[in-house]
Amino acid sequence: MKAGYTVYSEAFRIALQSIFAHKLRAFLTLIGIIIGVASVILVGASISGLNTYVIERVSRILGVNHFMMARMANVGPLSEEEWEKRNRRNKRLYWDDYQWVVENCSLCQEVGASAGRNIDLKQDGEQLFGTGINGVTANMADIEDKTIVDGRFISPNDVKTGAYVIVIGADLREKFFPLTDPMDKTIKVAGYPFRIVGVEEKRGAMFGQSLDNHAYIPLTTYGRMFGRLQSLQIHGKTESRDIFEAALEEGRTSMRVRHKLKGNEDDDFGLVNVQQVNNQVDQFTASIAVVIIPITLISLVVGGIVVMNIMLVSVTERTFEIGLRKAMGARRKQIMLQFLIESVLLSAFGGAFGLLVAAGIAWIIAMATPIPMTITMGYIIMALVVSGGIGMIAGVYPAFRASRLDPIVALSKN
Repeated sequence: MKAGYTVYSEAFRIALQSIFAHKLRAFLTLIGIIIGVASVILVGASISGLNTYVIERVSRILGVNHFMMARMANVGPLSEEEWEKRNRRNKRLYWDDYQWVVENCSLCQEVGASAGRNIDLKQDGEQLFGTGINGVTANMADIEDKTIVDGRFISPNDVKTGAYVIVIGADLREKFFPLTDPMDKTIKVAGYPFRIVGVEEKRGAMFGQSLDNHAYIPLTTYGRMFGRLQSLQIHGKTESRDIFEAALEEGRTSMRVRHKLKGNEDDDFGLVNVQQVNNQVDQFTASIAVVIIPITLISLVVGGIVVMNIMLVSVTERTFEIGLRKAMGARRKQIMLQFLIESVLLSAFGGAFGLLVAAGIAWIIAMATPIPMTITMGYIIMALVVSGGIGMIAGVYPAFRASRLDPIVALSKN
């Protein structure tokens, strides 16, 4: 056992000596491995960060444990044929549908309703385009986990009386009231004066689109302004994740009963829940990874070829050393082990440097952009295992060639 340990430790020592004796050559050899490992880890960090970024933004928009029913709600793209089919089949949802779900979804902690459209706003010579005006019930702040930084949200009494009050997003505040407190100020929407009673917390942007160019007014006021026969979105929320799926099915079933649908008939309304959106994001990022990761791994293969070339050069340069060791009793296995260890060490050093480079670049990107760079352990392990494996594979032929040298011939090369 001790003799075997000595063989490995001696081979490791000789391999390290050889690497440090040619530091510049070793570093230049490792550039391919460094770039390959850094590329794999950075691509993985970008994909994981994108996934986190989108899910976080979706949660900010929709909240958690939240589902929505609407005439054309759906997750993911639809074919033109499917869209036309749903457009003909699906019915608008009205106030009576909302009240029905309120009465029949016993597992729902909250059931709310909303309707919306985009309009252009003008105020004191300033103009903001495409502002989303959302008519809502008072509990939509709880359903979508909204944060109000000034004032309050729409109240039940506002909805009951059809009050002309409004809660504005951060873009409206910055555009129309940059140097003053907007509370209790008046802003006109479609010609109607509204009193500002609250300001929502700034949510930022998603893929360059602002999440703050919107405002909330009572749903009854919205109906009075734009017509009471507006198709509504009906929202449900549960207190915990444990009962969410059951509540979702209860809400769906109640709407099917309301619309007198038979068991084998398709829903005549759309249904979306936050988890579906998150699953779509996961599938999208996984598809990106399947395509891009193998491409980045090619750079590791190129790095492995470079390592093989350098190891072949090393075998040629050290022919006399190999012959001397074999003449002194070193076995073929020991010679082969020495060069294999050296090849793996080169790749391992490249992997470690590549990880450090990736961490540095990821930090810079995270500081400069809103998308987080999440370096996951899975991508780190994959990059290091692949680089080490490539180093071992790249070292097999040079090591085998070194072990096959005839000691007499090798010593005569001096």
